[in-house]
Amino acid sequence: MSPVPERMRIAIFTETFLPKIDGIVTILCLLLQRLQEQGHRVILFGPPGGPAEYAGAEIVGVGGPPVPFYPELRINIPRRFVWERVKAFQPDLIHVVNPVVLGPFGLLFARWLKTPTVASFHTDLPRYVQYYGAGFVVPAVRSYLRTLHNQANVNLCPSTAVRGELQQHGFRRVRWWKRGIDTELFTPGAVDAEVRNWLTDGHPADFLVVNVGRQAPEKQLEVLRETVSPLPGVRLALIGDGPSHQHLRKVFAGTPTVMTGYLRGQALVDAYRAADAFIFPSTTETFGLVALEAMACRLPVIAARTGGVLDTVIDGYNGLFYDPSRPGEIGGLIERLRDDPCLRDQLAENALSHARSRSWRATMDQLVDYYRAAIRVFRLTSSQLADHTS
Repeated sequence: MSPVPERMRIAIFTETFLPKIDGIVTILCLLLQRLQEQGHRVILFGPPGGPAEYAGAEIVGVGGPPVPFYPELRINIPRRFVWERVKAFQPDLIHVVNPVVLGPFGLLFARWLKTPTVASFHTDLPRYVQYYGAGFVVPAVRSYLRTLHNQANVNLCPSTAVRGELQQHGFRRVRWWKRGIDTELFTPGAVDAEVRNWLTDGHPADFLVVNVGRQAPEKQLEVLRETVSPLPGVRLALIGDGPSHQHLRKVFAGTPTVMTGYLRGQALVDAYRAADAFIFPSTTETFGLVALEAMACRLPVIAARTGGVLDTVIDGYNGLFYDPSRPGEIGGLIERLRDDPCLRDQLAENALSHARSRSWRATMDQLVDYYRAAIRVFRLTSSQLADHTS
């Protein structure tokens, strides 16, 4: 077999990309930056409306109607020109990200081109559909995703908890692709008094708890209405946007809560630094990148003891867990941090230490190693099949 090329040509098919803001998009942007640094050539096929280029990668918009119950996402079905672009690019590998509609075409094109594939699992879609009132289709959705992923030479997932679940449901060749953040951007620093005043609605002496992320039903942010808002001397800031944003404005009306919309870059870092603790009530996370960002800004995390966050938070060391079936425990944990500055400081210091060990470049290098492994597996399998049929 010929050696794997040092500099690869990689085609990425993703259901979501800029200008949308979420954990998947953040990971993809970091990936494109790292691939450019290493000299790989990349073409990314994603939803329309994004930039024509990002970090040296050509971005090709694939049109389609928005999902009725979730207009931030589109049903992107490629026309013939997409196939022509892939064929002309002649990728060494095709990476399908969270395959649902567009991703399956990437797998199909890979089969036509006899190209190795990597598929990465990011969103627990079966759990999500339950929150949108379609629990009866969960078995069908899981079967569909399993069929797609099992076509790939290597499947990747963001946490050990998700890896176990996927293997239990019959997903094959599953490997853990670790997550990292930009530890040069997300760092501790002085509190910006104006930001603190803004996020506490003019009460900077109060204890400030923040949540960052996409605001959607599966994030369970409503539980904070009764568990955080009634606490004396405690303020809540919800940073983000999404399909539930306007609903949440009504839910938290009249409470000590500030809703900022999306923040990015230094503005987001300043918001983390201005807070006293980070709250993460979602029970559907495959990883929870924002929790790691908060920790890198020296914030302790309070989270539900479930899902991907189990790889990030160590209870009593860098954060505190509550039983996801008993969200009422959130209030008591916040009061512990508010009333015990020494505990909060200890957790925050340990959180910072943990986050600093999770560099995004190292995790992207791990992915490139998986790319090379997928190419080797594909070539070996193809060679064995040829020998068997000859």
